[in-house]
Amino acid sequence: MKNKEPQHNQADPAGEAIPNETDIKTENTVNTDEKTVSEQVLDPELKIQELNDKYLRLYSEFDNYRKRTLKEKSEFLKTAAEDVFKAILPVIDDLERAIKANEKIDDVAAIKEGIQLIFNKLKNSTQQKGLQSFESIGTAFDPDVMEAITNVPAADESQKGKVIDEVEKGYKLGDKVIRFAKVVIAQ
Repeated sequence: MKNKEPQHNQADPAGEAIPNETDIKTENTVNTDEKTVSEQVLDPELKIQELNDKYLRLYSEFDNYRKRTLKEKSEFLKTAAEDVFKAILPVIDDLERAIKANEKIDDVAAIKEGIQLIFNKLKNSTQQKGLQSFESIGTAFDPDVMEAITNVPAADESQKGKVIDEVEKGYKLGDKVIRFAKVVIAQ
């Protein structure tokens, strides 16, 4: 085997050193390292810009989603009210006809019957939309669905804490109380 001695820079006739292969590789590495360092200085700035851009796009997307859902919600509420009003309109028409007819009628029984028919029509329309009244007279006072207007002395011991009169009926829409029953309680 031959022993290879490391080659040293040889001098040219002018006295300058001639770079060998190792010196060229080292010089290229130094230049590359300088580029990498300068790229690393730019990389955090680019990374910040990239992340900022992503953040702004995500924020805009969320804001658009929020606006879209608010618009859909308000349109839904308008549509829900529309259905209820469509159910009530025939009752309003009936009331208008009853008022015109009552101007010339002297028979009280016919007026009572007409009002009862209109009331039943309105009650059925609201029940179809999910509105239900609930009974409170004779039941124990429940503050979750009733509002006590006043207390009166109980006639006997069995009436204490129970509802003896109802000033206004209570109503539920589905399982939610939309109007509390206004009641009088025996004490």
